Amino acid sequence: MTRPPPSARTSTFRFRTPLVVGLVAVLAAIVVALGHPLVKPSSDSTATPGQDSSPFLPGPSLSDRPPSHAPHRESRGALDEADGVVPDGATVLDDEVPAVANLDAELLDALRRAARNAAGDGVTFTVNSGWRSAAYQKELLRKAVAQHGSEAEAARWVATATTSPHVAGDAVDIGPDRATDWLSEHGSAYGLCRIYRNEPWHFELRTDAADRGCPRRYADPTQDPRMRQ
Repeated sequence: MTRPPPSARTSTFRFRTPLVVGLVAVLAAIVVALGHPLVKPSSDSTATPGQDSSPFLPGPSLSDRPPSHAPHRESRGALDEADGVVPDGATVLDDEVPAVANLDAELLDALRRAARNAAGDGVTFTVNSGWRSAAYQKELLRKAVAQHGSEAEAARWVATATTSPHVAGDAVDIGPDRATDWLSEHGSAYGLCRIYRNEPWHFELRTDAADRGCPRRYADPTQDPRMRQ
């Protein structure tokens, strides 16, 4: 068998080498375009769905992952609706809400009569606060002292558990502003009166207000003789 001359072998080698290199480059480009790793991860990989399973980029350790939090639940003994905490959107018609249901019966009746007529003017009475337990009132006073810096200043906004008309079921805080404006104008016809100038949301029942009008307002609760008991 006759071997080809050296020049022929060299030509063949030079021809095949660029072809092989080109095929490798094309294959690599296809792999990159498809997004697959060149090396298949082993079956014992610790990657989880949603993480990058590429062997060149290790997944985050457990300490790097955000912790999962269980839904918040109030601890036993925390204040809740049974103490008079009012759920968002409660109205004077919500009998299932203790802050409303435990109000004085005459006060609640007057509020509901007023609310029905206010609805004709497109106004809804929401209850921001109504009846409160003594424990709730004490907590509100504690927070007021912390906020205002002294018991004397806090007393302008929050009464004690023994003097607060909220604990007795004799007061209600109404919102929004349209409702308090409506009651300020029409409330006396139902015996519903603002008591303090610094609390336009606070209303109590004065049964003779329909005939005599609402009494003169106190500047704040510290001027109210009932708060000095």
